[in-house]
Amino acid sequence: MVAKISKSVLLLLLIGTSVVAQQKVKKALFIIADGIPADVIEKLPTPNLNVIAKQGAYLRAHVGGDKDAYNQTPTISAVGYNSLLTGTWFNKHNVPDNDIKDPNYSYPTIFRLLKDQYPNKKIAVFSSWLDNRTKLVGDGLDQTNKIHVDYHADGFELDTINFKHDNESAYMHRIDEKVIEEASASIKKNAPDLSWVYLEYTDDMGHRYGDDPQYYTAIEMMDKQIGKIWAAIQYREKNFNEDWQIFITTDHGRDERTGKNHGGQSVRQRSTWMVTNAKGLNSYAKYYYPAIVDITPTIARFMNITIPAKYKQELDGTPLTGPVSISELKANLIQGNIDVSWKPLNKGEKVKIWVAATNNFKEGKPDDYKLVGEFDADAGHALISVKDRPSTFYKVVVVGKYNTGNRWITPEVKK
Repeated sequence: MVAKISKSVLLLLLIGTSVVAQQKVKKALFIIADGIPADVIEKLPTPNLNVIAKQGAYLRAHVGGDKDAYNQTPTISAVGYNSLLTGTWFNKHNVPDNDIKDPNYSYPTIFRLLKDQYPNKKIAVFSSWLDNRTKLVGDGLDQTNKIHVDYHADGFELDTINFKHDNESAYMHRIDEKVIEEASASIKKNAPDLSWVYLEYTDDMGHRYGDDPQYYTAIEMMDKQIGKIWAAIQYREKNFNEDWQIFITTDHGRDERTGKNHGGQSVRQRSTWMVTNAKGLNSYAKYYYPAIVDITPTIARFMNITIPAKYKQELDGTPLTGPVSISELKANLIQGNIDVSWKPLNKGEKVKIWVAATNNFKEGKPDDYKLVGEFDADAGHALISVKDRPSTFYKVVVVGKYNTGNRWITPEVKK
């Protein structure tokens, strides 16, 4: 009997060791190709994006927060980047333009969330724009706990010797090619756990030419560049025990009249897209209208990053993969009551609703949340009395089994 048990235990140990050995290391990479609305990406030949989408999906998406609401967000480049990085809109991350004067680092980027939980994992930024690493990611800053970007190739726009500036902005295409070369080589050799690749030339051509052939040619060039990154990922997956998730998206659309401008809230300026190889897309991704802020919680789920509750209740994004409890959260103050509504996406759940009349989080401090009750998620709504906490400002957090949503109630803005 003793010998039998020993053999059984030994067999279980061998099986357990085999399973651990077979588990693939998860890696993620996202690419921002600047300034391409969904209608343009859909009408042009993009064979490399199509190959990736066949493994996962092509999704129409949006930027800009909620139009005419407290979280309305300018459709400007750095604003879009930081919305992706933090999973929040401008009212939280505080980057309203490309100057990036005062980001609110209380809202951590996906890079910080990864490093906080897995300090030894490696992160990378490959970009024409130095500010992406130094200001948005906050490489080495006290405010970001001195996060260290392990691999980077950026700031090429400052190198006017190797990339001499010209009137047609051809130098920016050469910079993007350099970014792709550096990123592909690093993926093959170093395989950073989480990487950001940024490509600018498409936006430059959009500003210069609008909806003209020169702009479309730049997008087709971008697709070829994506192919090089995808080939590097395929190399890693073939030769190493790795599982890669990739997202390609854009930061804003363009104006309807000329295709040259952006920054406003027209439908086309808000219109974006995502291409991903992600598996297990959920009903939110398939049937609703994803946003750029959804990428961070999706990558976090893929990479097994546990987002602390204090950050989760501030996220504006919803995971695009795996089970989700709620989406489309809304909250409205009516005569001392908050009317909360949502779309239930997982039948038979209960949700807990918390309310705070403070916004201390923006200074890195905890808010004074009060649990107001537990409700049937399938109902899709709840009416909550806040007469004992009179205020013109509230934060409402709805916690489901699989995800958390939040809304602010702010004083009305006169237009």
